[in-house]
Amino acid sequence: MAHEPAAVSTDSGKVAAVRAYHEHSKHRPERYAPGPGRLDWANQPDPWRSWDGAARTILPLAADGLATRYAALRRGELPPPAPFDLEHIGILFELSLALSAWKEFGGSRWALRCNPSSGNLHPTEGYLIAPALPGLPAGVHHYLSRDHVLEQRAAPREGWDAAFGGQAALVALSSIHWREAWKYGMRAWRYCQHDCGHAIAAVSVAAAALGWSARVLDGVGDDDIARLAGLDRVADFDGAEREAPEVLLQLGAAGSGTDVDALRALADQADWRGRANRLSSAHVDWPDIAVVDAAARKPRTAAAEAPAPAALPPSAAPVQDLSVATLARRRRSAVAFDGVTAMTAETFFAVLDALLPRAGVPPWSAWPWPPQVHPALFVHRVDGLEAGLYVLVRDPAALAGLRGAMRADWLWHKSGPAHLPLYLLIPYDLRATAQLVCCHQEIAADSCFALGMLARTGLVAHEPWRYAPLYRECGLLGQVLYLEAEAAGLSGTGIGCFFDDAMHELLGLAGEEWQSLYHFTVGGPVEDSRLSSLPPYGAARRVRTPKT
Repeated sequence: MAHEPAAVSTDSGKVAAVRAYHEHSKHRPERYAPGPGRLDWANQPDPWRSWDGAARTILPLAADGLATRYAALRRGELPPPAPFDLEHIGILFELSLALSAWKEFGGSRWALRCNPSSGNLHPTEGYLIAPALPGLPAGVHHYLSRDHVLEQRAAPREGWDAAFGGQAALVALSSIHWREAWKYGMRAWRYCQHDCGHAIAAVSVAAAALGWSARVLDGVGDDDIARLAGLDRVADFDGAEREAPEVLLQLGAAGSGTDVDALRALADQADWRGRANRLSSAHVDWPDIAVVDAAARKPRTAAAEAPAPAALPPSAAPVQDLSVATLARRRRSAVAFDGVTAMTAETFFAVLDALLPRAGVPPWSAWPWPPQVHPALFVHRVDGLEAGLYVLVRDPAALAGLRGAMRADWLWHKSGPAHLPLYLLIPYDLRATAQLVCCHQEIAADSCFALGMLARTGLVAHEPWRYAPLYRECGLLGQVLYLEAEAAGLSGTGIGCFFDDAMHELLGLAGEEWQSLYHFTVGGPVEDSRLSSLPPYGAARRVRTPKT
C-alpha cells in the first residue's frame, strides 16, 4: 500500500513536485511511463468498496419512467424539479454511478457502469451528504453500485438538517488510486482525475434530468471534503486502501444551498459507522502518486467568478432523440472501429458544438471555472469536411495564446458554422500520425475523428492545485463525447495511452504552458458477438411509475 508522503510545505515545492510527476509520467516512443510490467491477477482489486457494519438503504430502480430527453438538456430545457426523496435520489445514482449492464465471456463476468473509467477499473467512489428525506435518514451515505444501495456512514445529531437551505444535498467524489495503479502504475493518478471528471459530468446530467442544478463547490478544500465524507477517519479504513478527496457538488433546486462549515463541525459529532473492505491482499507502492496527490491537494480558495458563457444559438438536434435514461445506460467504450464508417459534417459540427459551455446546460453548468481545455482534432472520415488537423477553441480569450504557442505556418482557417470556433490548421490525411501519437493504437486511425485535449498547464506555476481540475475538465469533455457519439449512432472511447511530447511536437508546442492531457476517438464500432449482455439489476426491483 502507498505510504504517506512527506509533506511538501512550500508552493514552489508543490509546483516542482507536480511538474516532476507530469514529466516522469509521460509516455514516450522509446519508453513508456513506469508501470507494473505485468498484471498480478491474484491481487486484482475488488471492484466494490463497501462498509461493513453500515446500515443499508435499498434504492428503487425508477429511471425507466423518467421522461426527460437528452436533446432537451442540450438546449438547457430542464423539467420542473423532482421531489428530493428516496425514489429520485435513486434515479440520480442509477443514471450516473450505477451499473449499466453485465458482460459475460468464457466463464468470466464483469460489470459496466454509466460513468466511464480507464480500463473499467472505476477508482471513483460517491457519497451522498443529505438532510432527512422521505425514505432516507439524514447523514453521510456511501453509494454501493453493485447493489444500488446507500450505506449510512454517519448518523448526525441535532442541527444537521438546518445546514441545508431549501431542497439541497451534497455529493462528494473520492478516488482509490490503487484501483488504477494495479494496472497502470505511475500514470494512474492522471486516470483517476479523468474518471472524476467523467463522474462529475454523469452526476450533472442525471441531476438536470430531474430538474436539479448541480455545481462543483470550488471554494471548499480537499480537507473539507475528507472531513464531510469521513475519508480522514484512519481507523475506519484499518489497513484497507484509503480514498483521496476530489470534489464536492451542490445539488438542489434554484435558490438552495448548504452551510459547509456547519456540516463540517457537525460531522465531528456524528455517529460514524462501518469499516472499509480491503480490495487487495498485497500492493505495489507507487510513491510518485502519493507525492503528486499531496502537492496538488486543493486548499480553501475564494469562490471563482467565471465569466458568463458567450451567447450561442441552441445546439443542433442529435441524430437520435433518446431519453436521458436510455442514453446513460447505452453508453459504451468502443474497443475497435471498422475503419469505414463516416459521419456527416453536420453531425460532426453538432458534436463539437456540445463541447462549448452554455449557461444552464449540463455538464458545463456544474463547472465553476472558465474553459481551459481545447481539443486538437484529427479529422479522418467526415463527409463534406476536408481531412486534416483542426483546433476547437472553447474560449475566445484563449485563441491568441494558442495561436502564438503553435507553429507559425498553421493556416488557422475558420471552418464550420459561424458560431463554432473551429479552425483548420492543415488539410492532410493524418490517420497514420494519429495512430502513432496514440501509442500505435488503430482506434485513433480507424475512427471518424480522434483528438487530443490541450490544457493550459501554465496555471500550475501559480496554483499547483489546479493540476487536478485540468484533468477533470478533460473528463467532462470525454463524457460529453461519449454521450454525443451514442446519440449520433456511433461510439467513442477515451485514450489514456498517448505519447505526450510527440503530440506537442506535431503542434509546435514548447514549454509548459500547454500540454495534452487526454485523447479521445469516435467512429463506427466493431461489436464483439462473443460477449453476452445481461441487465444490471434484477427486474423485480424496478419501479415503473411514470415520472415527469
